[in-house]
Amino acid sequence: MAESVWDYPRPPRLEASSRRVQVVLADIVIADSSRALRVLETSHPPVYYIPREDIAAGVLTPSGGPQSFCEFKGLASYLDVTAGELRAERAAWTYEQPTAQYAPLAGAVAFYPSRMDTCTIDGVAVTAQEGDFYGGWITPEIEGPFKGGPGTRGW
Repeated sequence: MAESVWDYPRPPRLEASSRRVQVVLADIVIADSSRALRVLETSHPPVYYIPREDIAAGVLTPSGGPQSFCEFKGLASYLDVTAGELRAERAAWTYEQPTAQYAPLAGAVAFYPSRMDTCTIDGVAVTAQEGDFYGGWITPEIEGPFKGGPGTRGW
């Protein structure tokens, strides 16, 4: 059954997901979890946050550059992701001290699928949300239109 991103709430809803989420970079599985949290927000494909315990040791390092602020979740810090000889800069983010409503996100990591080799949900490859700011994961059961492309930032 399809989910329309236009049925997602604002402020965003946080929910646990038991689906298997995998992230691959340089042909190395760097994250594998059935304990992800997903954030659902109007006009956005879901964003999956993976517990640090389900991410390979040593692949994440704090990134230089600015942080960003979400009016709902708080201050986000960005991470570089390294696998083998490949380093993807600012390819993931985390809320170390999210607002009280989103406290379960503390320390969990979201990855930009556009900056990874492959991200999958239950073995199905996701398509990255368009644009360079949002990190939604589009699967066949998610319907748009989606925010993120040129001219959509002000929706």
